[in-house]
Amino acid sequence: MNVNAAAWQQLKDETATKGCTLVAVSKTKPVEDIRALYDLGQRDFGENYVQELLDKQAQLPADIRWHFIGHLQRNKVKYIAPFVHLIHGVDSYKLLEEIDKQAAKNKRFISVLLQIHIAQEETKFGLDAGELATLVQSWQLQPLANIRICGLMGMASFSDNQQLVRSEFHTLRQLFDQYRQRQLPGIELEILSMGMSGDYTIALEEGSTLVRIGSLLFGLRS
Repeated sequence: MNVNAAAWQQLKDETATKGCTLVAVSKTKPVEDIRALYDLGQRDFGENYVQELLDKQAQLPADIRWHFIGHLQRNKVKYIAPFVHLIHGVDSYKLLEEIDKQAAKNKRFISVLLQIHIAQEETKFGLDAGELATLVQSWQLQPLANIRICGLMGMASFSDNQQLVRSEFHTLRQLFDQYRQRQLPGIELEILSMGMSGDYTIALEEGSTLVRIGSLLFGLRS
C-alpha cells in the first residue's frame, strides 16, 4: 500500500480553506490504496479509464463520488451513466447528447464540466473560446434535460515556467467568470477545475474550486 496520509491531510486542510474540492486521482492504483484514503475520509476519486472505473466501483463503498476525468468515448458513456458523480472533460455537443440520452435511460441527472484547451501543447483535448461559444449556442437552441453543465476545466502546460502556467489558469478563470455572469438557462457554473499535483498551488491562487491530485497522494505511477 502506498498512500501518503500526511500529504492527504495537508491537502485536505489547504483546499478546505479555499473552499475547494480535492479529487484523488486513483487511476492505475489498487483498490487497497483507494480504500486506505477512503478510511481517512476521502470521498472524491477520479478515474481515466471506463473498465478500470467499473471494476473499482464494484468493489468499493457505494458513497464514493466517482469522477470520470479521462477522454470519454460516446460508446462508453452507457457503462458509467448509472453511477458517475461528475464527468470532466466534455468537449463536444455530440458527447453531451449521448450523456443526456444515457442519463435519461437511468432516470437521473448527470453533471458535467466542459473542457477548455488552455495549454500550449497540442496533445491536450478541449474547446477554444470560439468552440465554447458555439457549443453554448447549441445548448441554448436545444437544451438537454438530463444534463447539468456545472463548470469548466482545463489543464495547464506541463512546464516549469510558473508565469506561463499562471497565465493559462488566469485565462480559464476569465472565461469561467464571463459565462457565469451571463446566467444562461441550464448552465450553472459553480466548478472551476484546474490544478494537479505539480501546479495546484498556482491554481488555488487563481481561483480553482476543484483540484485533481494523484502522485502527491499515491506516489508516482510506475
